[in-house]
Amino acid sequence: MNPYQYYSPQLPQQEPYYSHYEYNPYPQQDVYDPYQMDRQPALERRIAALERQNEQQSRELTRLTNEDRRQNREIARIAEQVNQLSQAVERHTRRLNRLNQRLRTVENRLNIPFTAGEGGF
Repeated sequence: MNPYQYYSPQLPQQEPYYSHYEYNPYPQQDVYDPYQMDRQPALERRIAALERQNEQQSRELTRLTNEDRRQNREIARIAEQVNQLSQAVERHTRRLNRLNQRLRTVENRLNIPFTAGEGGF
């Protein structure tokens, strides 16, 4: 009986469950400690080398960023020139169309026949 005067069922003792995944046939070895005192000089050299590499990469990144900005400014300048030339071509095309209309009007008034084989008039 338990302390509360109730009968408790008697269950058979169960073996503890162990998964075969938990089993490690190799005993635990000493954990590698990268901060051991005899490793400090090597770590400091490695840290110094990584810091130098980081500084070099930072300078290279700054250089590439500046080059990218320069190229983008050049692209914007060329795009502006292309836009100006496109507007000029459009103006000249409209002017040429007006001149052609005037020329056709004059040709019609003067009855000048157009013969394409002779290069114009």
